[in-house]
This record gives sequence, C-alpha cells and structure tokens, in this order.
Amino acid sequence: MEPQRVCVLSAGAWGVVLASHLARKGHDVMAFDLPQTVTALQQTQGHPKLPGFRLPESLRLTSDLKEALIAHDPQCIVVTTPSHVMRQVTSQCRALEEEAGYTGTPPWVVCSKAIEESSLMTMTDVIESVRGAEWRNRLAVLSGPSFAAEVALGKPTSVIAAASNPDVSAYIQALFMTEHFRVYSHDDMLGAELGGSLKNVIAIAAGVCDGMRLGDNARAALITRGLAETLRLGVAMGARAETFAGLSGMGDLILTCGGVLSRNHQFGELLAHGLTCDEALDKIGMVVEGMRTARSICAMADRYGVELPISREVYSVIYEGKSPSMAVRDLMRRDAKPETSLRKPV
Repeated sequence: MEPQRVCVLSAGAWGVVLASHLARKGHDVMAFDLPQTVTALQQTQGHPKLPGFRLPESLRLTSDLKEALIAHDPQCIVVTTPSHVMRQVTSQCRALEEEAGYTGTPPWVVCSKAIEESSLMTMTDVIESVRGAEWRNRLAVLSGPSFAAEVALGKPTSVIAAASNPDVSAYIQALFMTEHFRVYSHDDMLGAELGGSLKNVIAIAAGVCDGMRLGDNARAALITRGLAETLRLGVAMGARAETFAGLSGMGDLILTCGGVLSRNHQFGELLAHGLTCDEALDKIGMVVEGMRTARSICAMADRYGVELPISREVYSVIYEGKSPSMAVRDLMRRDAKPETSLRKPV
C-alpha cells in the first residue's frame, strides 16, 4: 500500500498507539485531541499510561479539528473517541465538513468498544445515525485482543477489520497490517462491536472474582458463561454465532478477563477490595467503558428478551449498591439448568 493520509480522532492511550503504529509504517498521520492533551503529549513525547513509549517524530498532533479533518484531507479516519462523546464528535465533524463544503469520502474505522447508553446503539450505528444511512458502506470496526501497552511495545497482536463493504475491510487490513500487528478481514460488523463491548462487563466480573481470590476454577467458569451471554444477545440482535468464537469475541474476552493491563478487570478488583465506583475510577484515572456498558447491556437484554445473569449482577454491584460477595452467592444459587447457549429453531 502507498502511504496514506490518516486522521486519528482522540489521542488517548489507544488512539496515540494506533496513530504511532500507522506513522511508523510510513503513513502521514495527524491525531486530534483537546488542547491540554495535545500540549501534554508534545511536551513529554509520550503518554502517562504507557511507560517507555515514545511518539514517532513523523506523527503530527493538533487540537484544531478542522485541520485534522479537512485541511489534512485524510484518506482514512481512525476513531478512538470514548462512547459518551461519540455522537457529539461525529456531529462536530459533519458540521465542519458542511461549513467548509468538504466532499471527501474517506472510510471511518471505529476502534471504540462500547454501546451508547441513551440509544443502545453501537458506535457505528451512532455514526450512521448522525451522518446518514449511506455511510454504512464507509464504516469498519477494528477489534480484537489488543492492549494498547503491548501494541506500543511492538508485541505480536492479531485483530479483525470488520465491514459490510469488503473493499473497506480489505483497505483497513492493508492500512494496519505489519509483521507484528496481524489483521484479519471480516464481514460481521455487528458481531465485532458486540463482542468488543460486552466483554468489558464480563471483565469487571472477572476482576471481582480475582479480587475476592475465588480461584482459577471460578474465573474459567465466569469467562465461559460470559461468552455464552455475549453469544445469546449477539445472535438475538442479528450477529453471527461464529463471530464470537473468534478474535473479537473469545479472544478479546480471554485477554480482558485475565490481563493485568485491563482497566475493566482492575475496576472489578477495586470494587472487590471495598472501594466505591468513584474511588475506583479515580485510582484508575482512565475511562472504564464496562461501567457504562453494564447499564446499556441490561437494557438491551430487556429489549431482546435475553437472560444475562452475570451482567445483571455486575449492574447490581455498580448501580444498586449490592455487595460483590452477595452477587457471587446469587449467581451460584441460581436454578439448575442445562448448558445450552443457543437452541436451533424447530
């Protein structure tokens, strides 16, 4: 692939790592964020949550959205914006483009793993609702087991680029692919987003499990049954079952539930140690998407009539003041059932 002009929306840990990855590959990359974030990155040439990580000299940073989105004339937009501001940022982008008469049509690749609380939309659905239905063929999802700190160090990582348009999926695959960052093409965008989002809630439960020292048996069962929950809801919403057996489903779930670098896992551990949600968030100092997703996923379960016992208990601990020990007790005391994740229609 020839070098591409790329705009990265949000220069948090994941955004700045992906921007640096693309810049080191030879692409012309400009990353946008708020002035205080840009100033801090420029002064330190690193990121406070990524020890030893240095920005490549070729990476450009800006707090001027118009410069990044229009003047740079990007051939691809990489979106790492947190879920709670995704709609706002997308609307700002549309307004700037309309004001400037900009007619470029670069694909947008969404790297944020979450569900919008107010609408219960995935991030690609949020973007499509702002930009129009014709944008569906320009959207892709980059998802899979990928801690930013390990990608920053060049450790082997494999993800998927999922898009309904195979040309877009192939383009994103070629854009990101290197010898240490392997990208598989995929066509189930909904499954990729749901797997990447729902695993954050199960990871909070795994953190509680480890914080309470419940053992390896308990963690293995939690991950397995958490995958069953994700599969049930995903298929009910129209995703394909096999997607959840892949990198964006099982792969991401295993990583986030067992990795010490997981913010969601750390959040669960802190709750198990007696901290409040606010205290845990302050200690982590970064967005914990699973906390918001716990509310969204329970509402989605109600909408689709799907049973999600682990996610319900996570919600109860976070939003209803239930103790982690009581949540574990109630999960283990549920009625006896067959181990069946899906039933084939008769």
